[in-house]
Amino acid sequence: MTVYVDDFRAPYGRMRMCHLLADTDQELHAMVDTIGVDRRHHQNGMSGSHYDIASSKRLLAIAAGAVPITVRQAAMMAKNRRLTGTLGPPDPYYGPDYDPSIPREEASHVRR
Repeated sequence: MTVYVDDFRAPYGRMRMCHLLADTDQELHAMVDTIGVDRRHHQNGMSGSHYDIASSKRLLAIAAGAVPITVRQAAMMAKNRRLTGTLGPPDPYYGPDYDPSIPREEASHVRR
């Protein structure tokens, strides 16, 4: 199992926020304990179990073992969790080199 942190930069007051997600709440809570985020910020709504964390905590999460992903990958993984019950792996098509004008079959950054 893995914890993921996306590259979203949503404004919240003077901060920028991103998302921390994992297949299990146990992993998710262990990570926020490690990086110093209070568990009262846990969210479990339509987008599934996750934390909105300050971007300043993103690097701490990565240093603690979280896998960096794009916000598009996070969105697709959340959708997968709603449909199947598990996040599944991040889709490389929606990675940092994502270009919506290039069809998946022509994208050079996607392994075949």
